[in-house]
Amino acid sequence: MAKITFLEAIQQAQAEELERDARVFMMGEDIRCNVFGTTTGFVERFGEERIRDTPISENGFIGAAGGAAMVGMRPIVDATLSSFLYPAMDQICSIIAKSRYIYGGQAKLPLVLRSCMFYGNSNAAQHSDRPYPMFMNMPGLKIICPSDAADMKGLLKSAIRDDDPVMSFEDGTCWMNKADVPDDPDFLIPIGKGDIKREGTDITVVAIAGGVNVALKAAKQLAGEGISLEVIDPRTLVPLDRDLILRSVRKTGRAICVDPANRTCSAASEIAATIVEEAFEALRAPVVRITTPDTHLPFSPLIEKPLYPSVERIVSAARRLVGAAEFQSA
Repeated sequence: MAKITFLEAIQQAQAEELERDARVFMMGEDIRCNVFGTTTGFVERFGEERIRDTPISENGFIGAAGGAAMVGMRPIVDATLSSFLYPAMDQICSIIAKSRYIYGGQAKLPLVLRSCMFYGNSNAAQHSDRPYPMFMNMPGLKIICPSDAADMKGLLKSAIRDDDPVMSFEDGTCWMNKADVPDDPDFLIPIGKGDIKREGTDITVVAIAGGVNVALKAAKQLAGEGISLEVIDPRTLVPLDRDLILRSVRKTGRAICVDPANRTCSAASEIAATIVEEAFEALRAPVVRITTPDTHLPFSPLIEKPLYPSVERIVSAARRLVGAAEFQSA
């Protein structure tokens, strides 16, 4: 085991897979100059053929990666910020997501599309999006959204080895968080399996990406009040580990969904609907969503930061849920 940061986990996962499989290569904007620290020494180690800087033309280089994947390569595409995925929506949705289906499984698309959700730092409306819910609605794409270094490394390595296109949404609020990560080139976390980050008995909190760390802080605070939160991290949004979520809700009888994305059609909305459809009989109170309002993000930090899920919002919701359940049973 070694304690490393979220960014170091990305760097290690990529380096190990580049070393393991000669078909793996990287392409993207400014990856040779190592802007975020995830390609340290890669040009010297793997050469310019496998570490490719691209023009600032997402539609072009993401489309090219799709073509490379269909002819046997295994590209890792660094799109930098998640907001930069929008210019490539046609390639992602019309070609990459659909080709395995269109060609009856004859085509494989072993492609990883990485992007950072760099919100909460006064990057304003065009650079602060958390757009994973849009892509959850597009069949043919797998989506990982880790919250700690171990999950980041294990899931990214699994994504690189997968024969389907995988989108990796990497939460910038998690970058400097450290975790113990196995020093094993074959350390993998299976795509589609969630994780219980904290055991609890009173309320299930299903949290996405950076929302997991906020939920864990809220759970620690509420434990002093005698309210026990079970914190679930799906880790993978497509496929979603519905069984894990439903087992937890059936145990606790209450649920809060914490999601940094905008409220409407969010991952929280899908999870809440799943709970109501599949575990309604176990609920002792309404399912609560804690999300970002349906607004573009301002540059002003004083306005921006209160928009996201917070410890205070989770604590308040948990107190209400416990009170609501006690009221209903009285």
